[in-house]
Order: sequence, then structure tokens, then C-alpha cells
Amino acid sequence: MAVCVYRTSRVLVQGITGKEGSYHAKACKEYGTKIVAGVTPGKGGQEVDGIPVFNTVEEAVKETHPNVSLIFVPPPFAADAILEAVGSGIKTIVCITEGIPVLDMVKVKRVIEKEGVTLIGPNCPGIITPGATKIGIMPGHIFTRGSIGIISRSGTLLYETADQITKAGLGQSTCVGIGGDPIVGTDYIFWLKKFEEDPETEAVMMVGEIGGNAEERAAEFIKKGGIRKPVFAFIAGRTAPPGRRMGHAGAIIMGKHGTAESKYRALQEAGVYTIENPGYIGETIAKVLKEKAII
Repeated sequence: MAVCVYRTSRVLVQGITGKEGSYHAKACKEYGTKIVAGVTPGKGGQEVDGIPVFNTVEEAVKETHPNVSLIFVPPPFAADAILEAVGSGIKTIVCITEGIPVLDMVKVKRVIEKEGVTLIGPNCPGIITPGATKIGIMPGHIFTRGSIGIISRSGTLLYETADQITKAGLGQSTCVGIGGDPIVGTDYIFWLKKFEEDPETEAVMMVGEIGGNAEERAAEFIKKGGIRKPVFAFIAGRTAPPGRRMGHAGAIIMGKHGTAESKYRALQEAGVYTIENPGYIGETIAKVLKEKAII
């Protein structure tokens, strides 16, 4: 069973005539995703690899009935693109764009919470259910259908984790990149709830990083019994110097808060299987699940 997106999901690509939008729309389509329309203001009436292009999301929704939007719009216009999709009734939005101004995302966050919209990202690789649908920029060939759910703030580490899990003889139910910005649409808790409800998912892997307190909040949720399935976690950035931003905008340590040590400590107290060497993620998950007779 897929989580949040499905083989039947009908996907609209905002920014489809740009370099990134056209390339990844084609890649998603080749993976089997139902890309039904694209939107670029002023370029309505064109086609991109057989996908019809509209001037507005409203026109695209009226003609092709998408229920998911994939956004490749430049940062200054991306927040308006998200709000346009919300205003047209789309309830699941995947925003790949990196560098959206924080104040723009504050406004977006208020609207999506009010309208009950699931926003994945921004600054994320998207979401994939192997063998069913890929809505994002991840390389589809490294993913294999299986029973491990992955939630990651890092795109690259999401790919590495999926590859290791596949090589360990397991596979993935659904993998999602929640994004590395200070303000994102969905968090670990949202996806832990989804994976707990999903009968195909037998365990969950969290890939975290320094900065913020998303991992600590997830640990508190797990500690209170929010998920009964085994949860594993790796935190990137242990050796990063305090006060310096490392890659992602949200990856900055302030004082004693948001460190790898504080996140590992909270997760361990919640009963999470923590992994400190990223080279052993797949091996550790397979070993623990075998010992617990889950696989």
C-alpha cells in the first residue's frame, strides 16, 4: 500500500517549461507517474513531451483534474505557486524549490494548515512509492518495493539509505524527503503516523540532521507510543562547528540545542534504534529486524 501518493495519483507540474521542470516531468512520466498537465504562465497551449501546458493551475484543474502538484518554480515565485495550487483545490503539493524566503513560507504555512493541505518540502527531493509512482527528482532505479518507510531531511542521504536497504535484501514501502529548510510543510510526526497506519510498512528509518528540534519532537511522539513499529535513526552533522550553517538552511546549531548529541539522546530515550555510522544503516536494519523475527 502506498503512503499519501498512489499509482492513480494525477500530477500537475508547475514550472514544466523550465529546464528542471521539463527534465523531471519526463523522468517521472517514464517511471510510470500519471503526469496529466503542466503550468507556466504565458506558455499555455504548448506541450512538453506530450503533456499539455496551461497558463494557470485553475485552467489545468478544470481540463485535466489533477490531485497532486509538483512545483519547480523559482524561489521568488514559489510561494505564490503553492498558494495558487491550494486555491485551485489541490490537496497534496510537492515543492522541490530551494531558497524560498522564510517570510513567504510563514504565510504559506498558515494557509495550508487552515485548508488541510499536505505540503511536502520545500527544498526536498519529493516522494516515491517504488514500482508505483515517483513525484520528485530522486533516481528511481535505486528504489525497490519492500516494507521499510524512509523519512529524510536530506535528499542525498535519502538515496544512500534506500540503496543500502535494497542491498541488504529489503526494500522500501514509501520514501519521502521532508526538506531541509527552517519551515517545511510536513514533519517526522506526520509521516510516522502515516507509516504506523500503513499495513505494508514494517519499520521506519528516520534520517535527521543538526539544527531545529524536529527530531526531538519526533522522539517525544515515539516515547508516548505514537508508533509501535520499530524506528531507526541516523543524525548527520555530528562534527559540524556550532554557529555555522552547514548546507541546509535549517542545519544550524544554536548553543546546546539542535546538536547531534541532543537528538541521539532523545531518540535513544524513546527506544529508537540509533545508527551513528551512515555506512551501516542497511546492515543494522536487516540485523535488528531479523533478530526480532520481523523479516
